[in-house]
Amino acid sequence: MAEAKDIEKLFETDGYLRPFEHEIRRRHGVLEDWLNKINQSEGGLDGFSTAYKHYGLHFQPDNSVVAREWAPGARDVYLTGDFTRLWQVGASPATQRGRQSGHQALERIKIIIRNHSGQLLDRLSPWAKYVVQPPKSANQGVNYKQYVWEPPSYERYQRQHPGPPRPKSLRIYECHVGIASQEPRVGSYDEFADRIVPRIKRQGYNCIQVMAIMEHAYYASFGYQVTSFYAASSRYGNPEQLKRMIDVAHSHGLFVLLDVVHSHASKNVQDGLNQFDGTNSCFFHDGARGEHSLWDSRLFNYVEYEVLRFLLSNLRWWHDEYNFDGYRFDGVTSMLYHSRGIGEGFSGDYNEYFGLNVDTDALNYLGLANHLLHTIDSRIITIAEDVSGMPTLCRPVSEGGIGFDYRLGMAIPDKWIELLKEQSDDEWDMGNLVHTLTNRRWMENTVAYAESHDQALVGDKTIAFWLMDKEMYTHMSTMSDPSLIIDRGLALHKVIRLITHALGGEAYLNFMGNEFGHPEWLDFPRVGNNDSYHYARRQWNLVDDDLLKYKYLNEFDRAMNETEERYGWLHSGPAWVSWKHEGDKIIAFERAGLVFVFNFHPQQSFTGYRVGTNWAGTYQAVLSSDDPLFGGHNRIDANCKHPSNPEGYAGRSNFIEVYTPSRTAVVYARVSD
Repeated sequence: MAEAKDIEKLFETDGYLRPFEHEIRRRHGVLEDWLNKINQSEGGLDGFSTAYKHYGLHFQPDNSVVAREWAPGARDVYLTGDFTRLWQVGASPATQRGRQSGHQALERIKIIIRNHSGQLLDRLSPWAKYVVQPPKSANQGVNYKQYVWEPPSYERYQRQHPGPPRPKSLRIYECHVGIASQEPRVGSYDEFADRIVPRIKRQGYNCIQVMAIMEHAYYASFGYQVTSFYAASSRYGNPEQLKRMIDVAHSHGLFVLLDVVHSHASKNVQDGLNQFDGTNSCFFHDGARGEHSLWDSRLFNYVEYEVLRFLLSNLRWWHDEYNFDGYRFDGVTSMLYHSRGIGEGFSGDYNEYFGLNVDTDALNYLGLANHLLHTIDSRIITIAEDVSGMPTLCRPVSEGGIGFDYRLGMAIPDKWIELLKEQSDDEWDMGNLVHTLTNRRWMENTVAYAESHDQALVGDKTIAFWLMDKEMYTHMSTMSDPSLIIDRGLALHKVIRLITHALGGEAYLNFMGNEFGHPEWLDFPRVGNNDSYHYARRQWNLVDDDLLKYKYLNEFDRAMNETEERYGWLHSGPAWVSWKHEGDKIIAFERAGLVFVFNFHPQQSFTGYRVGTNWAGTYQAVLSSDDPLFGGHNRIDANCKHPSNPEGYAGRSNFIEVYTPSRTAVVYARVSD
């Protein structure tokens, strides 16, 4: 663990942290105390984080069954199911051995809790591996049923491919198995593996971030109201099919991240963790601290020993059992503050991050989680969804940080929506845009994105829809009459994505379908839309149709990723912005040996435009958003050479002269010194 000399690196990185040194050391001391406690009680974090081998239902070599549950508020715990016998499960830890003549992979089982009032309560085991909602035709109600998932060895999926090496440049494809189907229904693990993974690979992404895998009774929650933390969602198939999907992704060289929700849990009592032992606490805080007022969900008690065991083991489970390569932690801002981030402006004042509003229990859990994950597998990547800008969030635990590898750059999509919604093109402030794209903590990696699933949800609009709206229904054919709205939309869609990719962070993320400007919005089947799947799918036919203009955006997205793969700007260090001209609407910067030139002007193009660079040589365009392959007007000659001039310009030692058409982005690389 960290020594004082390691923590000193924090202050070398960020001098503004020095006044809070005492609090940083105190927080780190709490984490070390927890690790010492776990070492003394459990023999180490490794055993503590594999509780799924102990709790729940386990079949023994002699065909007996061992059942264990942690239910501190229960008077008695029983196990029942398709077999006729009712087993009483003992206490501390709850165990009961029962003999069966054999077990089937789909035997139904159920936990029954007797509370201290004598009531019998039906529950699902918190450690359940496989839970299924009965079909309506079965007339068994709507509550999920737990089934034994213990297939014989010949039916278990045998992993064939190791996880790929950790990418230097992380290009993430955020996806959802259920809505990946083109048909109006729930997609499957097998369909995703066979149909969608090859698309993702072709697009040049090297990582998928899979949403809504942890079982959730309410489909429309997008997977963020988890009910069974150890069960892979049965909507899409069984656990072996998920293992195959991940293995297929690995065979294509794709890293696979799980969207993990440890910030809260569903209030659902029948299907979830809530009131599992018949009390209002158990896994959660009792009273107001255990309720999220906006999400209507329960909040974990991160200082409870067995809750830490449950959550840390949950992370370990998805890695060990399914071979996930990393995690995107949802709702981290809610975890970090007692206010849950509700109504907080987060001005950047460091006192906001080290005051009494900080939930140090949750902070400690996140540090333990990152320490565990990076210890068991150095390849693991962790990403925090945090809008607050908490310092040290993405610094190593050994330095006194919280240990995440990346944080989401959540201000970037907000800025694009603000510009598209509230300002005309000629009102865009180049300096403010650059500030938003570059305003991140030094030495703390950021995932940049122009839009994610949040912007695609019903009630909001994707960038494509903000740009082109109803014109997308009538003028996206290559055979249709020209449209100024579509022309502007295609141009800005490409420019917005490239500047976000190249300037906004150390990783890049795109949500499934947005790469080709998927129209409309996402809306899951619910009462308000007559349980329709019409908007809970992805219309791949649009991008596959050679007569539609969606192909242009798709091809640019692929070329953008391939150019990054070739030059590696995401892992090359921050860009140097040499030019922000408000009148010309030009932004120019250098990164990874490349020169990027963006012209946001709605009408004006410029010839012989000087662009500064510190690298002397002859330059040539290697990516142009104006290429006809991308639906552009072919105004950039890719064969044109641009020799540098040694006269200083824009604070750089050299300059090149280029032609920069309106609403275009061009990337130049040196072809000779």
